[in-house]
Amino acid sequence: MYIRRITRKNKKGPPVSYIQLAHNYRDPDTGKPRAKVLYNFGREEHLDVDALKRLVASISRFLTPEDALAAQGAIGGDNAALRFIESRPMGTAFLLWALWRKLGIDMALARLAQQRGFRTNPAAAIFAMAANRALAPSSKHAIPDWLAHDVWLPGVQPLTDDQLYRAMDFLIEAEAEIQREVFHATADLLNLQVDLLLYDTTSSYFEMDGDDRDLLDRQAAWDAFDRGEGPEPLSPRPQVVNDPPLRRPGHSKDHRPDRAQVVIGMAVTREGIPVRCWVWPGNTHDATTIRTVKEDLRGWRLNRVVWAVDRGFMSDANLEELQRGGAHYIAGEKMRAGKKGVEEALSRAGRFKVVAENLEVKEVVVGEGERRKRYVVVRNPAQLARDRAERQRLLKRLEEELAALPEDKQAHSKAVCRLVSHPTLGRYLRLDAKGRPVIHRAKVRAEERLDGKYLLLTSDDTLSTEDVALGYKQLLEIERAWRCMKSELDIRPMYHRLDQRIRAHVLLCWLALLLVRVVEVQTETTWAQVRRRLDRVHRGVFRTAAGRVVQRTELRPEHRALFRACGVEPPPKFEAIDAV
Repeated sequence: MYIRRITRKNKKGPPVSYIQLAHNYRDPDTGKPRAKVLYNFGREEHLDVDALKRLVASISRFLTPEDALAAQGAIGGDNAALRFIESRPMGTAFLLWALWRKLGIDMALARLAQQRGFRTNPAAAIFAMAANRALAPSSKHAIPDWLAHDVWLPGVQPLTDDQLYRAMDFLIEAEAEIQREVFHATADLLNLQVDLLLYDTTSSYFEMDGDDRDLLDRQAAWDAFDRGEGPEPLSPRPQVVNDPPLRRPGHSKDHRPDRAQVVIGMAVTREGIPVRCWVWPGNTHDATTIRTVKEDLRGWRLNRVVWAVDRGFMSDANLEELQRGGAHYIAGEKMRAGKKGVEEALSRAGRFKVVAENLEVKEVVVGEGERRKRYVVVRNPAQLARDRAERQRLLKRLEEELAALPEDKQAHSKAVCRLVSHPTLGRYLRLDAKGRPVIHRAKVRAEERLDGKYLLLTSDDTLSTEDVALGYKQLLEIERAWRCMKSELDIRPMYHRLDQRIRAHVLLCWLALLLVRVVEVQTETTWAQVRRRLDRVHRGVFRTAAGRVVQRTELRPEHRALFRACGVEPPPKFEAIDAV
């Protein structure tokens, strides 16, 4: 059974074609094949195409999907079926690539590479590694396979390990210029007001034993042996030695004192857009990093800037450094440090002004002339209630513990020593004249005075108390940036040993964080939600005997809304239609 076209000549006009449903059978008398017309659809120019479509749909109900595809492939007389070659997620990757180009990062990298005489442009490899941190963090060795099978990155050809590592080396060679150009391009595009810079540090540990100090000592022992000045060392000769050492033990903010680490610093805008990052040896103290940060940003043509830093950076030298060049600071002050100015600021009477929900402020100016300091006492009523309730719970427990002690309450009994040395309960105890533990009521009253409060010190008299408090609260943005870098971008685990590769790895995470935060700011949506929605947009490759078709899946309104919010045109429906 088939559909045929027959044409009849017309003496008074052009030939007329008719469409018929026919069936071939063999004539029993003559033995010759004949066509039997089962249905006549009429003249071709009057053909009811919709009726044919309904017929096709009706027939398709009795076919398997494979048979239906084969039937579609047979159109035109060719019996080859449509083949579905592959499908990879492309929506989120396309958005990152479009922003990468929109921010001009690709052009900046190409220009810097050309200035340094690089024969090949490392921009594609750098984008691939940054996108990998944002989409599916993995080792550099795993990226080539990831590119080949798990994602579609526009403009990125297959890459080798060597190409990736050469690109990392270029990153460090042009580190300062890259960060400066990328940030200024981002600030211009997003019209960022860089009037408040938030700065903080964190640490990141390594998934390997030993540190660079150990390696330096081992190398020195082997050098002495090579000169004939010492015995042959028992430990093997180190393959990689960083001098000065970078991987060092230090105060771990990840609670891993057993691992060598590096200290990472970052400055971000009030919107949480990263400005620049730094990497220091793992034993670097936070307060010693301010001078380097100010020096590195000195030539960035930033406007009048107010720096916001937490209590870990409080020192007179740091505050003076932050004010160099006409800048100002908002710094958290340690309320229990016992400083004269702090005590006066906390004890000064005055009304609090409500500036937001659960946010009250009070200005206190202490001293005159060069010793003048402007403090802002900030109070959170909800936190005050929580602090007070927690202390009441601790005091009740402490009273129960004291009541359970033996009657004599000997000062050096095991139970008393355990209670006095307790990290939480011990702060509310003192020993009386007989050496017995009792509740320290004066200490309780002193702690009550601090409930729900924190103290800020600022050098800028033009800022209102509200601006000071809200500016300091923006430090939550950098805390969010650290969480994103450690969880979603997986800055750990780090297996790199070379100094420059460690720094390049952090810089790649910084680039990924920049793209992620731009997306979050533009869409007002978390990165996890953006990824979950756009990863549903796939790139499919189909092949028939007639050629190859590369097509994305259909875009839903939520997909178009995300692209529109970022100012990016969505990917075209058809990437390629290649005829054989």
